Amino acid sequence: MVPAIVLAAGASFRMGSPKALLRIGDETFVRRILGVLRDAGLPAAVVVARPGQIGLAGEVAAAGFGRIIENPRADEGQLSSLIAGLDAIDQPDVEGALVTLVDVPCISTSVVSALLARMQTSPAPVIRAVHNGAHGHPVIFRRVLFDRLRHADPAAGAKAVLRAVPVDDVEVHEPGITQDVDTPADYERLRGIVSR
Repeated sequence: MVPAIVLAAGASFRMGSPKALLRIGDETFVRRILGVLRDAGLPAAVVVARPGQIGLAGEVAAAGFGRIIENPRADEGQLSSLIAGLDAIDQPDVEGALVTLVDVPCISTSVVSALLARMQTSPAPVIRAVHNGAHGHPVIFRRVLFDRLRHADPAAGAKAVLRAVPVDDVEVHEPGITQDVDTPADYERLRGIVSR
């Protein structure tokens, strides 16, 4: 079983408003991502949020898929949210975790399916989506890495673990996997691309 972890606990300082609640088309980022994960056949998902995000909790509930968990240590960085997600999904039958960011809303079912299919044949502990050689999200971490991630240096985050193990990069034809939204300009650019 491979559940999903959606990291959505960032402070959104540069954006000025919660990125999970930005809209793409007629859906919020988080609703769109959860719909993609559900449609790709993932068995479960958690959305990691900072405490008190009532609007985000409402969107997750309305999506009808996934559950929200709070990370009281969100200000310690993204690794703390990843660990909170791992702790929430970790059960004996979990083979790995598919991790994605709420500010990368243009993932698709075909990309998720491609990563899951590669996981069935690849021995690599990390399976990662790339487009034209640029890595993006989602990323699958096999269970063998869960404890290494839990004990990683918070200053280096998950990147230090990624650099230390074999990574199987899956080339996909979707630039959206590398397009993260951090600023209002990023958001306007994304909206322009999506509306074409």
